[in-house]
Amino acid sequence: MPKKEKQADQAKSSASAGTIRIQYYRSFIATPKTHKTIVRSLGLTKLNQIVERPDNASMRGVVAKVPHLIRIVE
Repeated sequence: MPKKEKQADQAKSSASAGTIRIQYYRSFIATPKTHKTIVRSLGLTKLNQIVERPDNASMRGVVAKVPHLIRIVE
């Protein structure tokens, strides 16, 4: 039983430590529909809004698709 609790604690700590903050800093007016879809799929609705998402390869890839609209805030 303690082993499962230990694994759960490790999972929680790695999940909280493995996040990136993404800022929507430029409007997507006059951009392709796919760029608008990408920004909305991240949960960004307003300019200068910041959201936290898990730091993994897929999320980094999404950010890399529209670097002119969103950025990673340290």
